Amino acid sequence: MPEKQRTVIHAETLFDGIKKIDDVNVVIEKDKITDISKSSARADISGIVTPSFIDAHSHIGMAREGEPGDEEETNDITSQFLPLNDPYNSIYFDDRAFSDAVDFGVLYSCVVPGSGNLLGGKAVVIRNFAQNRGEGLFKEYGYKMALGYNPRSTGQWKGERPNTRMGIYAMLESKFDEVLCKREKAGVAAEKEKSALSRSLSEKKITGDEAKEETARIEKAFELELSSAEKEILKILDGKKTVKVHVHKEDDALYLIDLVKKYKIKATADHLGNVFHKEIFDELAENGIPIVYGPLNSFSYKVELKHSYYQNVKLLMESKAFYGLMTDHPVIMTGSLRDSLKYFMIYGMTEEKAIGIITKNNAEILGVEETLGTVETGKLASLVVWDNDPLHFSAYPRAVFAEGRLIRQRN
Repeated sequence: MPEKQRTVIHAETLFDGIKKIDDVNVVIEKDKITDISKSSARADISGIVTPSFIDAHSHIGMAREGEPGDEEETNDITSQFLPLNDPYNSIYFDDRAFSDAVDFGVLYSCVVPGSGNLLGGKAVVIRNFAQNRGEGLFKEYGYKMALGYNPRSTGQWKGERPNTRMGIYAMLESKFDEVLCKREKAGVAAEKEKSALSRSLSEKKITGDEAKEETARIEKAFELELSSAEKEILKILDGKKTVKVHVHKEDDALYLIDLVKKYKIKATADHLGNVFHKEIFDELAENGIPIVYGPLNSFSYKVELKHSYYQNVKLLMESKAFYGLMTDHPVIMTGSLRDSLKYFMIYGMTEEKAIGIITKNNAEILGVEETLGTVETGKLASLVVWDNDPLHFSAYPRAVFAEGRLIRQRN
């Protein structure tokens, strides 16, 4: 579709990700929102406007529609620790699910590997409207970890595979401790060499230039002590990147809190379907762990989900937790993300706050709130213009704008 330099959208109602405003114009210039006001400018299109929706946990493009199960790429079976695995390299953007997601306003997804391994790989935020991998990556976010049943259920896969939670948790902490110890040993050795070098320089046994060259060699040797995979794990242990942690049962959620305390890592608790006491949600909140909740209205196919009821949403709402929402595509389809909001509204949540869960909240959790998640001047013009209340069953976009480009229009 041809691009316009300036577009005026008349929002009969604007759900901006925080509140609801009636009868305003939203102006797009190039890829940004430049004005939101009661101006009398002639509108190019009108309707009910929301920010684009964001799916905070997905396997879209990895488990693909119309392909046999043995061709999906959600899990790599080679090891419990695969921090170098990048799901972006397993996404095919010709997956039909991308088109359907955009049709219902979900323009961005955080894609992660599956949960069969303790550390399955990286987490990336992608553009669901991209034609191919050349334009699909929006942000590198963090890593995917898994606790509970999933990583202990993969005994037939390759590598060392404990069959108990005590076994996999011991393996996880041992790996963390091993990497930290290896860095510390390498650091001690490097400091010892630097001290000797400093003495030689002070005694004028070497020149300043020779000391600089030798310092560079010591630092290079220190870097080479750590493998590429270990350096990725250190990004977690140094708090530079967030881990999205697959966890369902309450005791595993409490273990996650212990893990965060022990290693000072940054984490989100993803899923939590089997949490049925408000106190668990509260404890996660008190320990600075946001929640990516869901998927809702999926089949509880394992014992780990025996307490996974939609009624738990009420407990989440009553808790102190900060939370977003996922589809876990293909567990439920990406285009059905907004459908999950009905459970929150059953328990009294307002429309504007419900929409905020899959816009503002998800953007904040994924660290993209500077550019996405709310309709504000200066942010990317990724917007949906609906023909009806977006939480009505029949609502469908009249237009979808992706970073200023009109990519869907319905007459």
